[in-house]
Amino acid sequence: MENSHHIEHPDMYDPESSKVGMWLFIFTELLLFGGLFIVYSVYRFMNPDAFHLAAEELNTTIGAVNTIILLISSMTIAMSTTAMQKGQKKLTILLIVITFLIGIGFLVNKYFEWGIKFEHGIWPGSEHMINNFSQGEILFFGLYFVMTGLHALHIVIGLIVMGFAISGVSKGKVNVERPSLLENAGLYWHLVDLIWIFLFPLFYLIT
Repeated sequence: MENSHHIEHPDMYDPESSKVGMWLFIFTELLLFGGLFIVYSVYRFMNPDAFHLAAEELNTTIGAVNTIILLISSMTIAMSTTAMQKGQKKLTILLIVITFLIGIGFLVNKYFEWGIKFEHGIWPGSEHMINNFSQGEILFFGLYFVMTGLHALHIVIGLIVMGFAISGVSKGKVNVERPSLLENAGLYWHLVDLIWIFLFPLFYLIT
């Protein structure tokens, strides 16, 4: 009876199954953004001047700040895993919370950046863009909103996963013996940061 009980209730934090699943998910995400990067590259090759002109509408400072804070967040989420391995529960939670707050900060910056664009009538399908922008510039901003918006959605998903990790660590369900949820949260967050490292120069530093 005891054996059947364990079979019916498998360990939800089993490192093998959860890590394989996370790596498969990361692979599909890389395929998705890889396809978008290819589309971007083709349109940029076809409209180099228009893409350069459109990029001047973006705030490089905000983009650079977001890059820095995401790099810091990669460090803090990695440090949280190390802290958990050392049995430092409070420090683990603190570092995850810091990472969570940094992610919120990224979204706030993105909200204000998008808000400025909307105030200037710059969004896909806007009358201002149709009347005043070339086809190449419209393509640039279409890709900009799609790709940065999709990235922001991934940030939100990462924050949700971190919320579960914080809850799991605080309740003792995620610990040195069962670290998979936090480790997977870290892997996902590193993916989010990696994607942004490509997005930032593609859109903000076009020469």
